[in-house]
Amino acid sequence: MPKKVPPSSPFGERLLRLRRDRGLTQGQLAELVDSSQRAISSYETVLDFPPTQVVVELARALGVSTDELLGLRAPKSRQALPDDPEARRFWKKFQLVLSLPEKDRRAVIRLVNSLVSSNTRHRQAS
Repeated sequence: MPKKVPPSSPFGERLLRLRRDRGLTQGQLAELVDSSQRAISSYETVLDFPPTQVVVELARALGVSTDELLGLRAPKSRQALPDDPEARRFWKKFQLVLSLPEKDRRAVIRLVNSLVSSNTRHRQAS
């Protein structure tokens, strides 16, 4: 197993913290921004800043502004991941849904709404 390398820059520290706060692995974040795990590792540990377009994509995938990611603005307080393993698993999957095209994201939301409302009506009828 490779030795863990600590972040070498404030940007790397922020990126690592934000990624972990969202329960994402380097590989999952890489998938969200159409990159590689190796590149994410490099952004966290070696490089001061990735290319501008990558900063924009990372901020979008992590749900923060580029100013927050770059350290120009204090991050907004965010709700921590739930302790329940199943809830954490669902949360991670929904993070991946953010990388889908908008049309597909809407379809996922409609499906979830339909299932939840169907289940609610079923419980009320019982």
